[in-house]
Amino acid sequence: MSTQRRLTIVRIFTLVFVVALIVALFIFRAQVKKLENYGYFGIFLISIAANATIIIPLPGVAFTTAMGAIFNPIGVAVAAGLGAAIGELSGYLTGFSGQGVMERAALYARLVKWMKQHQNLAYLMIAIVAFVPNPLFDLAGMASGALKLPLWKFLIACAFGKILKMLLFAYAGSLSYGWLANFIGR
Repeated sequence: MSTQRRLTIVRIFTLVFVVALIVALFIFRAQVKKLENYGYFGIFLISIAANATIIIPLPGVAFTTAMGAIFNPIGVAVAAGLGAAIGELSGYLTGFSGQGVMERAALYARLVKWMKQHQNLAYLMIAIVAFVPNPLFDLAGMASGALKLPLWKFLIACAFGKILKMLLFAYAGSLSYGWLANFIGR
């Protein structure tokens, strides 16, 4: 079997795995929510699940905000941010699996050329897009996988942006809870 054929098979299995994961997370979303009982580890796991879906949003940021009111916001941000970065591998793997199709597009060649010239800027953009709450990060993950960005560099940039974003939401939950407790206590 040729190397190209093996790579195509790996890409197909990767895509099937990502689709199966998304379907499973959607079907078992009530069971996933029960993970919150496991503290920071539960936050980490729920964050993986919430970010492993592509396009179909799960309320990961809302969960992080709620957990920020219960646990230390910094611990919540680190657990949720690292889980979110790992969950975003689904987009990266989807891009990797579609890479064969993308390689034939003219846009792909221009993106690869730009990436080679501006590699550090590309990772900064991944961190910024990961930081900004938006549903479009899946597209950045897919592009990263399709453009063959080193996985570990993608994860570091993604984790940096996600941890900072989760820190804001965790502190918002903490401060909201404190404000609400003071308001009701009066």
